[in-house]
Amino acid sequence: MRRVVAALVLAVVLLWLASLAAVFAAARRDAAAPADAIVVLGAAQYDGRPSPVFRARLDHAVELFRRGLAPRVVVTGGTGTGDTVSEATVGRRYLLAAGLPESAVDAESAGRSSAPSLRAAAVRVRAAGGARVILVSDGFHMLRLEFLAHRFGLAAVGSPAPESPITSNSRRELGYLLAESVKAPAALLFAR
Repeated sequence: MRRVVAALVLAVVLLWLASLAAVFAAARRDAAAPADAIVVLGAAQYDGRPSPVFRARLDHAVELFRRGLAPRVVVTGGTGTGDTVSEATVGRRYLLAAGLPESAVDAESAGRSSAPSLRAAAVRVRAAGGARVILVSDGFHMLRLEFLAHRFGLAAVGSPAPESPITSNSRRELGYLLAESVKAPAALLFAR
């Protein structure tokens, strides 16, 4: 009986380590390629101003758009408790102020977390006749987002925001990587 329990524990540990390695690899891989849209995952906003993490994501989307990798940008993110404006609206305003054309930027405020936000963005992208997207978020988030995007009918590649304050703080980033090593397989198996 002890051998069976030991084998099960070892198997769980090895699967978790494999997941952690996959999350880490996705976090360091920028696979940006021509697509139908760039989808920016929302993050906190403060009184209509994007947080430093959100700003890094938005700035990266501007750079990808200016490189001509996609003709439109979809910014996601709902309205948080106590907020009067959604993350998506704040992100759209930021992108317009950065010089992106109004016709090229959509705000998708339907979700307050990754899965519902990405699901709503997928509906919007597919309704416009697209399916290929570049996902922009923090690196630790990429593997789970790619799993979710696939589940919602998108062909997705990740392009992590290189200037995110999370990436520059290794202790903080490690916490997110460890959490995603559990969240990513859960998204693969259970997300709807």
